[in-house]
Amino acid sequence: MPKLMTVPAGFWKVFGPGLMWAAAAIGVSHLVQSTRAGALSGFAAAGVILLALILKYPFFEYGPRYAAATGRTLVEGYRRIGPWALWLYFVMTLATAVIHQLAVLLLLAFLIQFALGTVAPVWVIGGLVYVACSLLLVAGRFRGLDLTIKVIVTALAVSTLVAAAIATPRADFSTLSLSPLAATALPLGFVLALVGFMPAPMDMSVWSSLWTLAKDRAVGQRASVEMASLDFKIGYVGTAVLAFAFLMLGAVVMHGSGETFSEAGPTFSTQLVELYTSTLGEWTRVVVMVAVLTTIFSTALIVIDAFPRTIDLCLPNSRGEEEPGRDHPTGRVYWVALVAFGLLNVLGLSLFPENLTPMIDFATIFAFATAPILGYLNLRAVTSEAVPEEARPGRAMLILSYLGLVLLGGTTVAYLVGRVF
Repeated sequence: MPKLMTVPAGFWKVFGPGLMWAAAAIGVSHLVQSTRAGALSGFAAAGVILLALILKYPFFEYGPRYAAATGRTLVEGYRRIGPWALWLYFVMTLATAVIHQLAVLLLLAFLIQFALGTVAPVWVIGGLVYVACSLLLVAGRFRGLDLTIKVIVTALAVSTLVAAAIATPRADFSTLSLSPLAATALPLGFVLALVGFMPAPMDMSVWSSLWTLAKDRAVGQRASVEMASLDFKIGYVGTAVLAFAFLMLGAVVMHGSGETFSEAGPTFSTQLVELYTSTLGEWTRVVVMVAVLTTIFSTALIVIDAFPRTIDLCLPNSRGEEEPGRDHPTGRVYWVALVAFGLLNVLGLSLFPENLTPMIDFATIFAFATAPILGYLNLRAVTSEAVPEEARPGRAMLILSYLGLVLLGGTTVAYLVGRVF
């Protein structure tokens, strides 16, 4: 059998963390930003999306690689670099947690309003979603999250690819370009926002290291570096395919139609679904709604769990307490963070009930600015003495990592300088 068709023995037993990563990644970056990119410029953003997927891949892959090689999370890897690295990650996590969760819950609340025809306030709907996700996490822990995400991602992939296949005959590929320079037709701020969450914010590399260890414990088998890397690749390729599927839908539905996406959440949600069905046919409404709702719900479920998990690890590690393999939300800090974030999200939903796309753009641009910092920390961790030499990334991955740091870091500095001067 050809090498590409083989999988390591026992792989399917530990398969799953990559799908969880994909489910978290596919939300805002794909449904909102990829679709908006297609609406604004057709297929001109294809090159930017492809470049982002290539440049950021090594830094995301280092999460499960580090976990499989050491039995520890990247949070503990940061502590080994130095207290400054751990505290830097902790501060960035606090800065992004609420705004990330808030953007996801706000979009999901608007979509539920539209799907059910309810006039309930978004803070009520968002609060109920947060409670429902929290109860699922309490009841099922990792096994419940793992199974739920597998079902959701399957429904998401099938429904989205069906919608994209329906749209393909209507597509105008005259704007297609794989050169990132073609995206100059887009506002620079939007391009950076697109890259910031494409396919995901860089802090999700830590989450994948957590999920790798959680899966190991759940099934009673430790994944090898080869298994963890393959599992992640499957999820990553899936996010890449769906990124272009949503770009296709945005280009077919919106580009050249004279319509633009509104910054107001209720109008945006209505446009997102109605313009798809009006272009692709009313009979596709169910397909589109399933794709949209499952996308954002899967993201909401995961971000609600992941931020408290990482904070629960940061604080003990800041005191020099290394806890190998800690992978489930039993710590007091987790529960406090889960409740605190819930209250902050309800407050945020009540204060900013309409500003959807500005909030998303802020979160994604911030993610872009912090990407080279977290990428550097991941590279330091995975090439440290804690990782056996045979488990460290090869030369090609290292070259791609350095190239990514230069391009992402240089663009960030240029953007910030341009904003100041």
